[in-house]
Amino acid sequence: MQATSDVSQSWTKSTLYQELQKILQGTRQSGTYKAERVITSPQGSKVQVQGTSSSVLNFCLANHPKVLESAKLALDSHGFGMASVRFICGTQDIHKELEKRIAEFHGTEDTIVFPSCFDANAGFFEAILGPEDAVISDELNHASIIDGIRLCKAQRLRYKHLDMEDLAGKLEQSRNARVRLIATDGVFSMDGDIAPMQEICKLADKYDAFVFVDECHSTGFLGKRGTGTAEHWNVSSDRIICINSTLGKALGGATGGFSTGKKIIVDVLRQKARPYLFSNTLAPSVASASITVFQILSSVEGQQLREKLWKNTVHFRTLMGQAGFDVRGGVNGPPIVPVMLGDAALASQMADEMLKESCKNTCSNISGSLDR
Repeated sequence: MQATSDVSQSWTKSTLYQELQKILQGTRQSGTYKAERVITSPQGSKVQVQGTSSSVLNFCLANHPKVLESAKLALDSHGFGMASVRFICGTQDIHKELEKRIAEFHGTEDTIVFPSCFDANAGFFEAILGPEDAVISDELNHASIIDGIRLCKAQRLRYKHLDMEDLAGKLEQSRNARVRLIATDGVFSMDGDIAPMQEICKLADKYDAFVFVDECHSTGFLGKRGTGTAEHWNVSSDRIICINSTLGKALGGATGGFSTGKKIIVDVLRQKARPYLFSNTLAPSVASASITVFQILSSVEGQQLREKLWKNTVHFRTLMGQAGFDVRGGVNGPPIVPVMLGDAALASQMADEMLKESCKNTCSNISGSLDR
């Protein structure tokens, strides 16, 4: 009788499709439906978008001549792809050179490259933490950190956004854990807040905890050399157990992510991080281009590019404020510029209108009200 009852309650294919359609309809009504805008030109300060007749202003740059040349040369010297995971026959000298360059850039002991930083975050927590441990996470951390934490068996606690008193309380609450790990974004992608790394590290020292930082929205431009939040606050990288970041934003915008930090951590990730073990790594052309990116970052040209970015950020923030918009972080805030509209549907409508006016902001979630 029980089996018959279960079958009678099962969804048919048509019922499933109807329910999925309701989900899509609700997403459209709430203004959070994410439509792709198809670019028909190389990424740059002005792009051609399918369905528009004129160039569109764009805030993504990904075609430095030296980077392009490096990618082209690698196609001839190292081929198109790897056709294998890293530990079988999917590692070339070019991948090891990239990992070495990243470690040198951050001043860390070792680095492991992943297909994306989402994969790096998905692999880190499960590989390092067990059920006897606790991870204490900022409530506004990026979705990839949240999902990575969900994959591990550690006790999970959230502290209020940037609230050091609440973080201290959660550290006290988890005092009996074998290992306590504080996880935070360096720069938060939605609101542009910068994590107070000095205060976080002081609490970590007090409670004998470790610190993990995701630097996806700070690598390349925050700090004197562009290494991220720790450098911005004059915090030594050896006070952080692991830094995760991406090659897909400020560093050329291609693909790839990485974990960099203590060698023992990287060694364990090579043995246990599932996205690393069961995914192909970067194409040789992307690895080669990324090496060139780090060379540029460490040069006089890299310093000049960072200075230009910050000047452009101040200019944009100033004019947006003068136009009456609520811009979080003030005039001197980071290049993550949240323009708060307070309503997701309004933000979606504004993005569409901006595209019509050939002034597309590539961050379609400009209201900061989409799901984190």
